[in-house]
Amino acid sequence: MSLKIVVLDGFCLNPGDIDWSPLKALGELSVYDRTPAELVLQRAQGADVLLTNKTVLGAQQLAALPGLEYVGILATGTNVVDLQAAGDLGITVTNVPGYGPDAVAQMVFAHLLYHTQQVAQHHQAVVAGAWSQCTDFCFTLSPLMSLSGKVMGIVGYGDIGSRVANIARALGMRVLLHTRTERHDLAEGISWAPLEQLYREADVISLHCPLTAATEKMINQDSLQLLKPGVILINTARGGLVDETALATALNQGKLRAGVDVLSSEPPKPDNPLLNAKGVSISPHNAWATLEARQKLLDIAVDNLRAFIGGDSVNQV
Repeated sequence: MSLKIVVLDGFCLNPGDIDWSPLKALGELSVYDRTPAELVLQRAQGADVLLTNKTVLGAQQLAALPGLEYVGILATGTNVVDLQAAGDLGITVTNVPGYGPDAVAQMVFAHLLYHTQQVAQHHQAVVAGAWSQCTDFCFTLSPLMSLSGKVMGIVGYGDIGSRVANIARALGMRVLLHTRTERHDLAEGISWAPLEQLYREADVISLHCPLTAATEKMINQDSLQLLKPGVILINTARGGLVDETALATALNQGKLRAGVDVLSSEPPKPDNPLLNAKGVSISPHNAWATLEARQKLLDIAVDNLRAFIGGDSVNQV
C-alpha cells in the first residue's frame, strides 16, 4: 500500500524552484504551501507521513492522528514537534542537520562586507548622480574598513562557526573563539578566549551558539559596554541571543554596527526597535535559503524517509 505523505508548509523550502518528484516517488504526495493551525488536523487526516518546517505539531494534534507513523522536520531545530508525545505514540521524528553551514557562513560575510565596503550605499549614491558631480576620480561616503589584521570573535564552534573562522583566516583576520569548554586543539590563528576577553578585543563578533537559558540576551546592556567602539556584531544564530532594545540604543548612539538575520519575533512586530535603528542591516532569516542549501535539505529529508521505509533510522531525534 502506498504511503500517504503530506507536506504541511512546503513554500519556505520550495517556492517552485526545486523538484518534489524524489519525495513523490516514495508515496502519494500532497504539498501545501502553508497550513494554519486550524487546518492541520484536516489536512493531516489519514497521513502516514507528515513533513513540517514551522507548522507546530503538539501533543493533542499528534494524538488525534492515529495512523501517523513518521514526522519529518524540514529543518534542524525540533521545537515545532512535541517529541515526548511523539515518542509515547510510537511516531518516529527526524530532522535535517548540516544542510546549510556554507550558506549561513556566506551570509555572515555578506552582512560584514555590507558595513565594511558599503557597496549598497555607494551604489545608491552613484546612480543618484553623486559620482558624476564629484571633482575627483572617486569619492567615498565614509571610510572603508580592511578586515586583514582585525580580530574576529566567534561565539560557538559548530559547523557554521568553524566555517566562519576559516573564511576569516583567509581574509587575514585573527580569530578569538569562545565555547562552553576551553579548547586547545585549534588551527593556527585561532585561539580560545573567555567571553569577556572576546568582547573586549574583537573588532567583529559573530554569534553561532544555541539559544539556552545561559545564552538568552547574552548581548545586553552590560556586555555592550565591554565592546570596542565601532565593533560590528553579526547574529545569524537566534534572535533571542540579543536584547534588541539595548542593541538598538547602542546602535543609535553610534557605538557599533550590526548585521542580523534573526530577530526575537519572526516576522518582526512593527515596533521592533531594530527596524528603525541606525547602522544595522537586517535580512529576513534567509541565510540558510540558497538554492543549493534548500536542495540539500530536501535530499536529506528524502533520504531520512527512504531509510525509515526500509526499516532503518537516520537523523532520528
